This record gives sequence, structure tokens and C-alpha cells, in this order.
Amino acid sequence: MKTAIILAAGKGTKMWPYGETRPKCLLPIANQTVIENQVNGLRANGVERIIVAAHHHIARIQSLFRNDPAVEIVDVGETNGTAHTLLFAVKLAHDQAFWVIYGDVWIHPHDLGKLDKMDKIGVLVTPHQEQANNHIGCRLNEQHVEAIVGHSREKTTHHFLGFVFHTDYLPYLATAPDFFPSVDVGMMVPKECFLEAALHNMMIDQIAINYQETDHFCLDLDKPWHLLAANNYRSKEVCEALTENLLLDGATIDNSAIISGFVRMGKNSTIGSHVIIEGNCWIGNDTHIKNGAFLTGNVVVGNHCEIGYGCYIDQNSCIGDHCKVLHGAELSGVLFPQVYLYHYMEIAGIVGENTDIGAGTVCGSLRFDDGLAVHQIKGRKETPNSQALANACYIGDQCRTGVNAIILPGKKVGSGSIVGPGILLGEDLESNKIILLRQDQVIKDWSIGKYGW
Repeated sequence: MKTAIILAAGKGTKMWPYGETRPKCLLPIANQTVIENQVNGLRANGVERIIVAAHHHIARIQSLFRNDPAVEIVDVGETNGTAHTLLFAVKLAHDQAFWVIYGDVWIHPHDLGKLDKMDKIGVLVTPHQEQANNHIGCRLNEQHVEAIVGHSREKTTHHFLGFVFHTDYLPYLATAPDFFPSVDVGMMVPKECFLEAALHNMMIDQIAINYQETDHFCLDLDKPWHLLAANNYRSKEVCEALTENLLLDGATIDNSAIISGFVRMGKNSTIGSHVIIEGNCWIGNDTHIKNGAFLTGNVVVGNHCEIGYGCYIDQNSCIGDHCKVLHGAELSGVLFPQVYLYHYMEIAGIVGENTDIGAGTVCGSLRFDDGLAVHQIKGRKETPNSQALANACYIGDQCRTGVNAIILPGKKVGSGSIVGPGILLGEDLESNKIILLRQDQVIKDWSIGKYGW
């Protein structure tokens, strides 16, 4: 029996505001959570037993897999890092060799299968995709991992997604140092026991670490713009896979609709009068697209949605379940489930779950200087490497905006917060805050005499 352990106990603080109300493994990518994609990929590769090592918001993971007894959720508590998390979870594994993957990485099933090519110890790696290199990374030679370095500026080329591990090496987990042993000179490190530190010690003891590189798109979801990038890619991938129209029971398309690509429509969904779809589109069940809606290519729409009344949905966007996009609203990005966009607004970025966006709200994505917004991630300044990612706005769960609110490029709104009417938000807004406009008003007498009568 093959066993896999998914490490999903972290708090995901760098993913703020989306890690506050869920573990990162439950982040949605084209309306499928990261961990659902992982579980499906593991099963496609013959894994029969899946153990999820969790703690932060564990109840949400338990709820997701409540009807799947083959997925075992174990509460590892507040551990001191991934080495100790794995050491706790492995007590439930009966196999001597097992797979380990991080719960916050999007991995193609084909790449997961590469773990099968390694025996007792090995790693699945992918090239760094951004200049920040905020990873515990590695350098490779033709056969083995050559070096493991923490957050190096230039000494690593790849970072880790998954592992093959054997019980013979459990002592290395138990003795992993609580300060990462290999960093650039002058680098500060947290007091934490990393799985990669255990691998580093194995290499010092002359144990060769094999590796396999990914072939397909994969992404370590560490910061909000990674979530946007993964959704954009996956929406495009899902839609481009369509080679013909697929209409499930009860799905209909009005004769006045203009569709230049292929559509997949779920049960009882409709495309109504004068809808324009330029390219392919994936539509869930009981969703109604009507009244002059304009969708560009590669748009994914979830279940029980209402889209229409002259709205505009940009390419590679993704709309979650139970959403409404109506009355001249424009969207370029991602809506989590149960988001309402009404009345002449422009949203570029991500909007979290159960959020109501007020009329006339604008999230601008183009700066006057054509530059890229600088983001604050736990006090560190970082700049994503494209305008679409850097200048997008990131609105958390259970938020609201008032009429004519303006959110400047790259700003974030914490979960449970409100951006009041007429506010121009030029800084990130913390969670559970309301920001309101204070204005001075002057009231004077006015009459027809002012006009000289």
C-alpha cells in the first residue's frame, strides 16, 4: 500500500489576508482547492492512504473530507516546524517508505508520479520562478542534490515540492536543528525545525539525495499574487482543454448568443439573450449567463451563479460558486464563493469569500508612472514581477465596500473589514477594521437673489 503525507499545519501568514480564515491547502484554484487537486493526483498515481498533518483551521479540512474515510486528518498541534510535523504524522504510516508533499503547492499529477522513480530518499523540485528566491532552495548536479541553502540570494536554482522518505531516516527528523544550518553570511533565521535541515544533515553524513524535476506548471502558494497567478493559469488550462461544446442535462444556449469558442455547461445552466463569449468558457451547474454579458476567453464560472446585465469578464478570470456579477460590473481576476458585484464597478485582483462590493467601487490596476506596486509581506517589501500581479488588489473574506470606494493598485483589505463610501484607500487595511471618510461641510443660504432677480 502506498502512503502519502500532506503537510498542512502552517498558518500561512505571508498569504494574508487569505490565510486568516482557512489553511492554505484550502485555497481555491479554478474552483478546486489545492488539497483536492493533490488528493486526486495522489490517487491517480496509486496512493491508497493519505494522511493530512494539520492544525490551523483543521475543522475546515475535516469538513471537506467528512465523507472520505481514506483521507485521515491528524491534528499535530503547534509543532516547531515541518520536521517535527512530519515526525508526528509518520507515526500513523505503516509503510517503511512514503511520499511527503507540502499542502500549499499546486502540482500536476504527472509530476507527482515522479516520486515513484525514487526509492528510499529523494526530492521533487521545481526551478525558482521569481527573483525574490524566498525559498529554502537547492542546487543540483547531474545525479543528486548538491547543496541546500535557506533563502539564498543566488546560490540555489530550485526549491522543494515533495519528498520520498524512509523510516530509516527518522532520526534525522528528530535531530533537525532549530536554526537553519546553511544560509548566506549575515542572514537571520527563525527558530524553527525545517524538513530541509534534516536533509542537509543527511548530505553532511554522505547520504545522497536523489531528485526529479517537474515538467508541468506548478507553484508554491506563498503570497497573494501566487494565488492569482495559479488561478489565471489553471483557468486557461481548463478552458483550452475543451475541443467541443459539452452541454449537460437541461443546459441551453439562446439563439441570440454569440459564442466564438467552445463551452462546457453544467446541469440546468443557461446562456441567455445577446451574451457574447469570445473563446472557450467552463460553466458550472445551475448558473445563468444572460442579458448582454460579455465574457472573453478562458473564463471559469462556478455553480449557482448569476452573470449578466452588461457585465464584462476578462480573460483567464475565475468566478466561485454562488456569485453575482451584474449591472455593468467589470472583473479581471478571481472571485471566491459568494461574492456580489453590482452596479458599475471595476475589480482587478482577488475578492475573498462572502464579500459584498458596493456600487461604483474601483480597484485600479494601472499606475500613473506605469510602475509596479511594492507590497508589504510581514514587514518585508516585495514587488511581484508583472503588472497584473503587482498592481492587482487583494480583498479578504467577509468584507464590504461602500459606494464609490477606490482601492489603489496593489493594496490589500484584511478579512472582516469595511472600506467606507468615498474612501480612497492608499494603504493596506488591517483585518476587522472599518475606514470611514470624515469631511467638513459648509451650508449657506441660497436663493433666487443670488442670480440678480
